[in-house]
Amino acid sequence: MANKGPSYGLSRQVQDKIDSKYDPELEQILVDWINRQCGSDVGKPEPGKLGFQAWLKDGCILSRLVNSLFPEDKPVKKIQNSTMAFKQMEQISQFLKAAEAYGVSKTDMFQTVDLWEAKDLAAVQRTLSALGSLAVTKDEGTYRGDPSWFFKKAQENKREFSAEQLKAGKNVIGLQMGSNKGASQEGMSYGRPRQIM
Repeated sequence: MANKGPSYGLSRQVQDKIDSKYDPELEQILVDWINRQCGSDVGKPEPGKLGFQAWLKDGCILSRLVNSLFPEDKPVKKIQNSTMAFKQMEQISQFLKAAEAYGVSKTDMFQTVDLWEAKDLAAVQRTLSALGSLAVTKDEGTYRGDPSWFFKKAQENKREFSAEQLKAGKNVIGLQMGSNKGASQEGMSYGRPRQIM
């Protein structure tokens, strides 16, 4: 972590709540997927979230991962291993831009400091899971892993109706509109009856 002391009070409670969302089982799935996708030369992290964070912190593995999902024209042009903090954060930012170009929504993205300072590693897991789900859904032949690791996203099911079908649908009264057959206000009362004195 960065040069930051321990937190106390409400800050500690908030950080504990964020830390509790981290899933060790999902960590293992993500590590296995990254190893299959990028090759075994990326190695494996120490078990636990701090090992996971240290493994991904420089952004090189993440950049290799997103590049492996593009069949041609890799989005991260230069992957450089550096010990300088600025360069590592820049590499993570390039990964995030490439993941967004691949189709990961902004709501599923983590912030650079979430990974680099280990502020919210559950958000990093969410981003990688969303990336894996997109790779499984797109089925472009670039995904190397077990398809059951990630869920498939819903696909658009667009329907086309002819003019005759649309015209016929105007004559049908939908059940949402209700029906007034046999309806009367007999026996209905709301609240107390009016008192006449």
